[in-house]
Amino acid sequence: MIIYSYHNLTGSSDPTISDQDVSRANIFINELTSLKPKPQSTNIEITKLLSLHMANLGAEVSYHKFQNQSNKFHPLHFFASPNADENRVNTTYESYGTNTIGIIRAPRGDGKESIVIVTHYNPVNITRNEALSLGIAYSTFSLLSRVSWLAKDIIWLAADSEYGEYNSVAAWLREYHTPSEISGTFTCGGTMAAAVVIKVADRGEECKQDVVNVYAEASNGQMPNLDLINDVTYLAINELGFRVHMEKVVSVLDSTWMKLIGRVFERVGNVVRKLNTKWKFGVSVKEYVEGSATLVSSLYHQALGVPTGSHGAFRDYQVDAITMEILLKLNSINEDRHIENMLQGGRLIEGVVRCVNNLIEKFHQSFFLYLLTSSNKFISVGVYMIAFLLLVAPLPVLAASLFSDTNKSTRGSNQNIKPFKSWTWLYPTKTIFLIYLWGALVSLLPYFIYQIPVSQPMSRLLILASFSLIILTFLASFLDARSTEWAVLKSVTVTTTFIGLCLMSVINYVTAEIGALILVPMCLMVKPWWLTGKVHSALNLVLVVIGFPGAAFFVVKSALGLQNGSVLVEFWYWMESLWAWNSATYIYICMVHLPC
Repeated sequence: MIIYSYHNLTGSSDPTISDQDVSRANIFINELTSLKPKPQSTNIEITKLLSLHMANLGAEVSYHKFQNQSNKFHPLHFFASPNADENRVNTTYESYGTNTIGIIRAPRGDGKESIVIVTHYNPVNITRNEALSLGIAYSTFSLLSRVSWLAKDIIWLAADSEYGEYNSVAAWLREYHTPSEISGTFTCGGTMAAAVVIKVADRGEECKQDVVNVYAEASNGQMPNLDLINDVTYLAINELGFRVHMEKVVSVLDSTWMKLIGRVFERVGNVVRKLNTKWKFGVSVKEYVEGSATLVSSLYHQALGVPTGSHGAFRDYQVDAITMEILLKLNSINEDRHIENMLQGGRLIEGVVRCVNNLIEKFHQSFFLYLLTSSNKFISVGVYMIAFLLLVAPLPVLAASLFSDTNKSTRGSNQNIKPFKSWTWLYPTKTIFLIYLWGALVSLLPYFIYQIPVSQPMSRLLILASFSLIILTFLASFLDARSTEWAVLKSVTVTTTFIGLCLMSVINYVTAEIGALILVPMCLMVKPWWLTGKVHSALNLVLVVIGFPGAAFFVVKSALGLQNGSVLVEFWYWMESLWAWNSATYIYICMVHLPC
């Protein structure tokens, strides 16, 4: 059987977007920017203008009204789309955002598949960059409305971002996949093969080369199929002369010790190449530092579990999507430069559409689990899972060893003990159960704290800490420490921690990896203070303090140079973002990390 890879077709055809398409888009931009802000009416005017231009290109036009949705923590909605039914109630334009959707039916398609192009704009105060992103989408839409090779429907979603970019796209996707009775003229295309979010931003610095920022992280560390990023990278760099940029942690780029490690790898690589020129080992200092900065950024966003853009809403429906942010030069305010940007941006979108259009089936051959080190380099799941497995492997061995030693000592002290009375693990299980119950109750506290009329984050954090201690004190009254040997208690604790880390690695590997780096040394080294010396006791105390979520947050932020403002306030806002976005990292912290 011969399998043909679609990657051989990437960039094989010349872009066909014309100056006429761009000129039309420029007229469209001028009409958008000429609309003067008028309360209550600008939204409708922009919507009418968008629908008029879409209809003139032969597209099917529809509208989608959605309600303003604020992400709030609710324990019963965790791992589900928050406020999923709020946009089901009919109301007026004033209290709703309005998305405008245009659909081009593919002349060679059967309507069963589609490609989505997303642009955002704020109807209250549309910026020049938002107008440019709409112009790029319009120029591409103009081309695709008359081509004969199109095999998948093209959906252009002009999303109203007045109530948030993510909310507008997420609300439309909910309606797309589960239409309500009031949807009326809501028009759908086929199954989404891929989606691209287009944004335009000011670079703020002089540069000879155009830049495209690519954002890919979705909720709970989900990533789109790597083929989509590879296609964008290949087209941008090799066909259009862009420089593809992945987000980096600036503090890592400026780190002295990171540069020192890079020099070591560079020198080792030089020595290896002298021994055998065929051995490709080692990287340059610059490549190592930039790769590390990109890797740290990828780790941070995946561990956080919060989407880096509205493309994250598509991954909730298993649709591969990314955000492409085109960066403009600081002096690019003249019309000629805007036309050039639209032409280049349109060619890039056209190339991506051609790649996806050529697919017989959805992306599936490449990786879904990976860590990016650059736009064209990555670490696959087959590599990084080995590190996690080696890290947590000592935990079950330690648990078995502690439990075995306890059983031996019990049998040695009483040869006539009955078998069922040797089940010493039943007593610490009660303790572990109560502690995990405490963790579950702590995870629910924010919902009740938000019912209290307190607005200051520091006050809410103090209330959370106070109630957590009160609940812990109450549950501790049911414990009898004298009936439990510390070795058996530690054995059961290590076992439950191992299970929790393994379960979390399935949901979000990066969170489990970072958690294991903190918890595994603690599990291996901590013992009761009366069995250790002063030095060991001090080390135990340090491990426990650093492992506490708030302290760990401070250490990581300080190490990455991301510290600004009050640590406690930042920690509260960080926790808010976790539960507001239903991040599994929040459940891990409360149900695995904190109890351990």
